[in-house]
Amino acid sequence: MTTEPRVLTFPALDSAAAAAHLRAELALEVDPDDLVRDLASGAQQGYMIVETRAPEAFASARIPGAINLPYREMTPESVRELDRELVYVCYCESIHCNAATKGALKLAEFGFKVKRLSGGITAWEAAGYPVDRDTSISSITSTPTPRCAC
Repeated sequence: MTTEPRVLTFPALDSAAAAAHLRAELALEVDPDDLVRDLASGAQQGYMIVETRAPEAFASARIPGAINLPYREMTPESVRELDRELVYVCYCESIHCNAATKGALKLAEFGFKVKRLSGGITAWEAAGYPVDRDTSISSITSTPTPRCAC
């Protein structure tokens, strides 16, 4: 008895539809390797890196040059001074956190161009890329908190 492969339960898109979908996906995502290469080469014009988690998370580890805009605090007033010509690359903890998606959505709804960083700060650190940390913040707390701190 031959069984149909699960992989093909839903047929693959034709090549033009697949290309359009993948192009759209790449228009919304950037990976840590591309970002770190830009930072290392000084090719940082045209975009801003945005940490969308809480200030405590930003203090504990952040991508160099990132700004902190917690998605929960984003309002039209709080983002009024941002440059509308830039693309805002939002990141959060990891693929298990959606603070970057929530922040990017808010910024997009406010009229900004956005992308998300694939894998968040977890993927960034796992690749061995540099992070900035506030030395005044203790990384050990006695109260358990969600890892994503968003």
